[in-house]
Amino acid sequence: MQNLNFPSYNFRFKNSENKVSIFDDIRKKFIILTSEEWVRQNTIQFLLKEKNYPKSYLNIEKLIKINDITKRYDIVVFRPDGTLSLLIECKAPEVKITQDTFDQIARYNLKLKAHYLMVTNGLNHYFCQMDFENERYIFLEELPSFRQETKR
Repeated sequence: MQNLNFPSYNFRFKNSENKVSIFDDIRKKFIILTSEEWVRQNTIQFLLKEKNYPKSYLNIEKLIKINDITKRYDIVVFRPDGTLSLLIECKAPEVKITQDTFDQIARYNLKLKAHYLMVTNGLNHYFCQMDFENERYIFLEELPSFRQETKR
């Protein structure tokens, strides 16, 4: 798979029926390895290893309803009190991150109300903090670690 703008992580792979799968530590199963899944798995490891978020606080690819339309978010991270800390949208490396990508995550966040957003295609990462009062997001240099985030 393509090198991404993340530290190097160790992954478990398996090959069956001419398809490569990667083990997802959160879902506890092998997932077919697409370029978007490669970004998602690297993002998960980034959260666990670099930002020290506990595995039990991460939730991967769940359905949500927005205006009676079923959508699927990539990654959410909860706080110890159960509120939503972080919403992440992962795109394949060949997908350019555009205003449409931010509009997509903003629509999801109208329902989810995460305090932080991350958009990544594995090569470019964008981090934002929500300003709900002024209905905007503030771009950040980096994502807060779990310890920084829980002190809010």
